[in-house]
Amino acid sequence: MMITKHTQWKPKPVRPRSGLGRTEFVTQENHGPSHGLTRREFIVAGLGVAFAAFWPRQLFGADTKTEPAGPVLGVARGDKNKLVKTAIDQLGGIGEFVKEGETVCLKPNISFAANAECGATTSAGVVKQVVELCLAAGAARVLIVDHTIQDEKLCVERSGIAAAVTDKSKVSLVTLSKERQYAEVEIPGGRALKMAKVARAVLESDKLINLPTAKSHSATGVSLGLKNLMGLIWDRGALHQMNLHQAIADLALVIKPVLTIVDATRALTSGGPGGPGKTVVLNTVVAGSDPVAVDSYTVGLTQWYGKAFTGKGVKYIKAASELGLGEIDSAKMVVKEVKV
Repeated sequence: MMITKHTQWKPKPVRPRSGLGRTEFVTQENHGPSHGLTRREFIVAGLGVAFAAFWPRQLFGADTKTEPAGPVLGVARGDKNKLVKTAIDQLGGIGEFVKEGETVCLKPNISFAANAECGATTSAGVVKQVVELCLAAGAARVLIVDHTIQDEKLCVERSGIAAAVTDKSKVSLVTLSKERQYAEVEIPGGRALKMAKVARAVLESDKLINLPTAKSHSATGVSLGLKNLMGLIWDRGALHQMNLHQAIADLALVIKPVLTIVDATRALTSGGPGGPGKTVVLNTVVAGSDPVAVDSYTVGLTQWYGKAFTGKGVKYIKAASELGLGEIDSAKMVVKEVKV
């Protein structure tokens, strides 16, 4: 994909669907049909979000007259070594998102040189599980990328993220510390953010999988999937000089992961984003293709700063919902929860 300055994408907003929510406890044998779209096709066709909101109905053959039509989430709890595959299997398996020969970009949060166990960074174990699933699906190349806030060498070392590079011939760890690693992209429909320099690694890959950690944040309350996308732009500091919450939502208009997988094996519920703070062990992973739904559901997993609240109480999640980027109402989601 040739990258030129002022590249203009034209994503198609989607209207959240209505319906009754439910939580299901299911086995790992549920599978659905392949959607067969590459990341480039998502971008060019502008159908990424619209498709994400539509496929759950197709996936499970739901009766449109009686079944909820909201986005499907895979939630796994228990053995942390099995959480990722179990959660993704509830969505039909990794083959629904990664095809043979594709280049897949993974975006964990390794922004801080923090103790890996405190939850400020995505755990290497979760990233490794995703890498192995992508390779098993036939991915030709897997790039693990982040634009770290603190010293990149210390961030890599203390996160232990190098352990996720299981096959050096196919898997690379790339820190995005040079401006030349980015291309300027217009953000049509952005209300606060009109343009951003986005990592070329993402623009040139077939698929993007977002791998945030569940943690608190001093400026935004919580930092989950949508917030994690800030680590894919060059001038993230500029977003703090405008309406930060709206800018985060605007960024999601042009950076569209095919899948968001939240590492909630442990959650940093205070002291975020860099820690230290209070860390709660949840041994949970939440996965879904609707970025708003994933974030909104994850907010309810635990208390933050000693208080419980919903996705609607997080300004950037609410702003993304208002842009039509996904479902914020947990009652309208189909949650497939499995204990392993």
